[in-house]
Order: sequence, then structure tokens, then C-alpha cells
Amino acid sequence: MEAQSKIKKGKKKHKTEVPAPTPKKDKKKTIKDLTKSSKKIEGLFTMYQDTITGSLQMVLSENQINKEFIYFIQTVDAPGDLGFAGRGIYGKSKVFKIQKYFNKIEFITQNTSFYFDESKAIANAKEANISNGNMASLKVEAHDKKDGLYLIKADGLFLKEVFSQIKPPSRPGGSPTAFKLGNLDKEKTKIIAINNYPKNIDLVIEYIYSKPSTINGGSNAVVDGRNVSIKVNHSLIEMPDNDYEIKLDDPRVGFFTTQVDDKTSMSSAPYRDLVHRWHLKKKDPNTAISEPVTPITWWMENTTPKEIRPIIKKAGEQWNIAFEKAGFKNAIVIKQQPDDAEWDAGDIRYNVLRWTSSPQTRFGGYGPSFVNPRTGQILGADIMIEYAVLAGSLRGEKLFEKAALNTYYEEMTEFINTDNHDIYCAAGQMAQLDNMFGTIANTVFDEDGIEKSKMVNQFLHFLILHEMGHTLGLNHNMKSSQLHSISDINNEDITSEIGLMGSVMDYPAINYNNDRDNQGQYWTMRPGPYDIWAIQFGYQPMSEIETKALLSKSTQPELVFGNDADDMRSPGKAIDPLVNVNDLTNDAIQYAINRINLSNEVAKEVLAKYKVQEKGNSYQLLGNSYFVLTGQQAAAANTISRYIGGIYIDRGMVGQKGATKPYTPVSLQDQKRAMTALGKYVFSSNSFSAPKELYNYLAPQRRGFNLRSKNEDPKIHDRVLGIQKSVLMHLLHPNTLQRITDSGLYGNKYTLSAFMTDLNNAIFKSDIYSNVNSFRQNLQLEYTNMLIDMVTGKQTSKFTHNSKSMALYNLKAIRAMAAPSGNIASRAHKQHLRTLIDNAVKEIK
Repeated sequence: MEAQSKIKKGKKKHKTEVPAPTPKKDKKKTIKDLTKSSKKIEGLFTMYQDTITGSLQMVLSENQINKEFIYFIQTVDAPGDLGFAGRGIYGKSKVFKIQKYFNKIEFITQNTSFYFDESKAIANAKEANISNGNMASLKVEAHDKKDGLYLIKADGLFLKEVFSQIKPPSRPGGSPTAFKLGNLDKEKTKIIAINNYPKNIDLVIEYIYSKPSTINGGSNAVVDGRNVSIKVNHSLIEMPDNDYEIKLDDPRVGFFTTQVDDKTSMSSAPYRDLVHRWHLKKKDPNTAISEPVTPITWWMENTTPKEIRPIIKKAGEQWNIAFEKAGFKNAIVIKQQPDDAEWDAGDIRYNVLRWTSSPQTRFGGYGPSFVNPRTGQILGADIMIEYAVLAGSLRGEKLFEKAALNTYYEEMTEFINTDNHDIYCAAGQMAQLDNMFGTIANTVFDEDGIEKSKMVNQFLHFLILHEMGHTLGLNHNMKSSQLHSISDINNEDITSEIGLMGSVMDYPAINYNNDRDNQGQYWTMRPGPYDIWAIQFGYQPMSEIETKALLSKSTQPELVFGNDADDMRSPGKAIDPLVNVNDLTNDAIQYAINRINLSNEVAKEVLAKYKVQEKGNSYQLLGNSYFVLTGQQAAAANTISRYIGGIYIDRGMVGQKGATKPYTPVSLQDQKRAMTALGKYVFSSNSFSAPKELYNYLAPQRRGFNLRSKNEDPKIHDRVLGIQKSVLMHLLHPNTLQRITDSGLYGNKYTLSAFMTDLNNAIFKSDIYSNVNSFRQNLQLEYTNMLIDMVTGKQTSKFTHNSKSMALYNLKAIRAMAAPSGNIASRAHKQHLRTLIDNAVKEIK
């Protein structure tokens, strides 16, 4: 058996050897093969969308490789819960380059923040230490060598957050119960529309963010907090190749800019900031005034209420006043979008004035534009207006319940300067609140329908002028409301000729005259002197010498400029009291006093009027009126407070005719006048003295179980203290106190000791030795606690030593004054003060 086995094992089989077949080369699939089941969409980049799965492929030509393009993002729809406003909101545009790396196509964001003069040797180092952004690197699926085409899969380019971050970032320290998005759901995210044109392509994508459960399901704008939709429009745009000439910014005039640092300059201010403006050229450059080759054409969206379309058209065309001074006739053209228009308002090729009525919104009007970051050329713009600005309701009631308007501003803009979005315009909210005040006052003073319509029409006219100004490149000018004196502000012979203000780009107080027989314009109705001058700077073809001559006029009173960077709406922010919101006239202190008196006068009669006019309705409107009236007082109080420790700024250049010193402290007389006004109208025992019978009627309309989470009773003391606290937050801000001391070195005559003594007296002197009412008790305790925080709190290091010395001095003065006297409540209050101060002094020791 073993032998047999060995024989078998060793036996060889003989058979014919057949050579192995030569493996066939895999035939490379062509673009045609890979797109045979897809719909072809031609344009800037030819797109193929699979007719079964919807997946997207993109074709790039060889002549598009190594070229720059512009990317732009616009929100199509998004709930306001996300911290930024929805429909029509523009993101930042950026430049990207398409590059090929072996078998991959790369999309790389370019850095546009720096300029290098190519004639200088240092320009050879222009790429040093600069990081561009590789957004995507995608495999080439097919290459057509004959036609020079590359095919890539594009789902990963658009169905992910590649070009831009869509989901808002989480804020450190945020509430664990706050509304939050889930993760991007790749299965549900989809392409809504593709609009392809020769020079741009728009893709509307619906991003779905999902999570299995949620603590906070959001507002009623969100149907299901577990699955939230954000729709955005991605635009890829061919880099313009035209004869547009860049315009460099000047700090004396306020245009939006793309900031660029000149890295080859030896200047102390090596800035080469690009002004944002349209490419406007004369048809006939040899004439003083010519029609443009291409006018700036605006379309009123068919959502625009028909009854106000004539007002909007007239307001928008008022900008032609400014452009005629710049040499252009009919530069602005306003048209109406037909109801059967085949184009959508979101199409970036059209500039559209759009209307929405959103469940939640943080703006009333918004005038965005997007630009070529390489040049500053405006490529497109929209104006968004919320229908609620025409309503008589308080939008975002929680915000309006806060007495301090500066707190409202902070909440309004808490989401600014995110990755995609810039500061939003609050002119609509401010103007609506003021217009509601005018409406209440008109009711109390029995103004007729003509006067009421006049006010509302002028309000809308102003709002359109303001937002359109943004789309022309102008940023805010919060200094322009100082143009007229109190005696001239209601003289329509003057204001109708030059405007109610120097610029429509301000946030003014409504011009409601206490003297009802001499009411002028409520709102400005035309571009002001500053606007005309600024448009000339931005658009008029000029030589360098002519430009310098034009800018040399900046010291003229009607051409003063100060924007959001300079304004004093928030406590301790900025230094010039002339650069502010909700003020008017060149005597803003007296105008604010007039507004406080007017608000008190209206409050005395508002209950009787609404009992008649609102018969059968709830008291909701009366409660709103109380918030609006006290809001006017809050705004006026904040305006007055900014003059204490204020510094007037002059942005004139060295040697410029008419220029003064850059910094000039507010006069002692005006600072003392402001302190006296605060003592009388904000801190006194009878400040905010609305008729007591009014408080019985401040009841909101009941709605289901909405009042379950909060007490229904009106928080009157909180309302008053909030106004007073907002003023104190500025007066006792470390920046304000330090500035009072520092400015003593260059002209300020109101010393820190004098100011702090006056403040102590205003809050205590009139009643500390007798009975102290409940409003004053709140104020005195709040103020005392703020002084204690200055010397013992977590922020004590931010205060100067002399500020803390005066705080301690005032505390001891209060301790000495707060001897037991008056009724039981007053004695308890004074004992409370002494205990707080004693404990604070012990802590210091």
C-alpha cells in the first residue's frame, strides 16, 4: 500500500499547456458614459443631475483651471431661532481658485486681505506665512482630452458645508436648554434648484439637521425641532473682466469697504481699503451729466403691498438727486416685478426690494450687497423689509420689555460678525418704535387722518431711503442728526430743501414736535448734504486733485461723519456724544428733555383715549403704549448721559482747513447741564411718574396658557429701574470714569470728584433724611451695589485707582447720610444701605 501510494504520488500527468488569456484592458469610462442617465444643465459650469437619484456631477474645462471665481451665499429660508435672520440675508463673498493636483480638482479659498506692489522686491515674498483654504479635493472621474473637460462628483461639494459653514457655531457657556440644531443629515439634505447662466451658477440647497430628541423644540416657526431645515443659495460667479476702477477709502466718509493691508508700504497707516460701489459709467463721458451705460435697476417684488408701491418708487428715485450731483442722470431705476415673472427674487442677476412677514425676525429693514473682494465692485443687492414694521404691535416683546434700549441693541446684534454674516441694520426696529410713539401721540392729541397718514408715509419713505443707501455702499452716519437747531427742525422751508438731517443713514429720533401747531417733517424725505457729498466721492469721475478738494470739505458741519464703530449706544462704548442713535438737533440734551416731557404728557391722557377708541378690545395696545412711552424716556435718558465725560471727535486731516483738534472735551457747562437733567428726569423721586390709574390697565391679552411661565402683573418697578440702571451702567463704566480723568489733561473741566459728588447728591440728597419712596429705594440700592462692585467685585481691576477711591468716598458719604429716619420702610431701607456698606468696607480691609 505504501509502495502503491508512492507510485501514484510520483506519477506525472501529461496534458497540453494552454496559454492564459491576455487580460483585457479596462476601457476608461468617458464623460458621456458617466452622465448618460443624467439631465444636462449648461452654463458657467456644466452640471449633470442624475434623473433617478438626483446626484450631481460637474464639468470643468481646462481653461477654468488656475482661474479665480467668486463665491457668495444667501439665505433662502431659515427660522429665526438660529440666531440670525432668515430670508434674503447675505453672507460674505470670497474668492476661490480651481486647481488640478494629479487626478484631483481642488477648490482653494484665496486670501484677499493683502496687497503687494509687484514693482517692489518684497512682493516676491507675498505668499509667506499666509494660509489659503483648501475647501475640497475631488477625484477626476473622467477626462475628455479632446475637449479639455474634467468630470467630478459634486454632491460632496454642495451637500456638505464645504463652501461655507451653515450651522451656527455653539456659544461657549450657552444654556444647555437653548435651541440647538442636530447634525447634518446627509440622507435628507438635497438640491432644491439649479439655475445655470453663462457667468454664474446658483444652487439652492436644503440642509437638514437631525437629532433623535430635543430639550428645546424651538418656536412655532419650527415644526419639528429634531429635523430643522435651512435653505441657502450658493452662487459661483465668474470673476468680472471689465474696466472697473477701484476706489480707495478715506476715513472722513463712510462707505462699506474690503479691508486690505499694503504690505509694501512704509506708511504709518498702510491701508488700501476698497470702497464698495457699483460699476457706473457715463454713456457720454464728455458731458457734465449723462445717463449711465447700465443704470442701477431695482425691482419691487410682487410681495410688496400695492398701496405702498408708489411711496417706495418715489423714495428710491430720490437717490437720483445725489447721483445728478455726481454727474449721472437716471442712475436709479425702479421697476415692478410682474406677478407672472419667470424669474425669482432670489436670482442674483436682479436687485430686488423684497417683503416678508416672518414668524421671528431681528431686523425691520436690511439693505445688503455682495462684492468682488478683489476690487470692491458691488455685483448685486437686495433690500429686505419686514411687513411688521408697518404694524402696531411690539415685535419681540421680550426685547421691548427691557427698559434699556442699549440692552435691546446688544441682543439685536449678538450674532454679528459670524463666519458668514456682518452687522445687520436696526433702523427698521428703531424707526418702528418711534413711529409707534408718534401714533400714540397722534391719538392722544386727536390728530386727523391726513396727519396720521403723513407720518406713516414719511416713515416708510425714510426707511427705503436708508436701506437703499446701504445697497449703494454707504454705511451708517450716526452723527448727521445734529444738522439743524431746535428752532429750525420743524421749518419745512429748510428741511424740505436739504433734509431733516445731514444723512438718511442715521438712526434719528422721530421729529415729533411738542408744539402741535408747528409740526414739520416727522422723517427726512431726501438724501441729505452728506449723502450727496459721499455719492460724489464714490461715483463721480474725478482726478486725484479733484478728489482731495472734495474731501477737504469734510469739516463743514453738514458733512460730519461717524458710524457704528464710533456711536455711543452701548454703555462705555465710544466717546463722542454727537455720534449716537435716537437723538436729533444740535442741542440733543434739550431735545431729549423735550421728549421726556412729551412722553409724560401723552401718558397722562393715553388711558382716557384708549378707553374710548379700543372699546370692545383687550388692553394689549395700552400695555404696548406704556412700553413705547417709557422706551422714549429711556432713549432720551441715554442720550443725555453720553455728554458726561464725552469727547467731540474731529476726523479732519493734518493741516486741513476748518479742522480742529482731534479730541475736544464736552464743555463743563454742557456736562453740568446733562447731570442736572439726569437728576431731574431720571433719578428724582418723581421721575417716570405715570398716572397711577394707568397701572391697573397694563394687562396683556390672554392667549391660551402663554402666561403660565411668567407672572402676569406688570413689572413697573423693574421697568423704571431698568432705565435708571442703563444710565448708571454708562456713567459708572470703567471707560467713562477713566476718560473723565484722562481728559482733564487736555481740557475737561468736569473733574471725577465733582461728577461723583454730583451723582451721589442726585441719587440721595433730596430724600435720604426723610421718607424714601419705593422707586428711589430701588435706585439707591442699585447705585450703592454698583459702587461696592467697583471696589470689591470681580471687575474691580478694570477701574482706575482714583475711580475706586471716589467710589469708597461716596459709600462712606452714603453711610453717614443713611441714619434711621422716616417711615418703617425708609428705616429698613437705610439700615439695608448701612449693612451693605459696612460689609463692603470690612471686605476691603
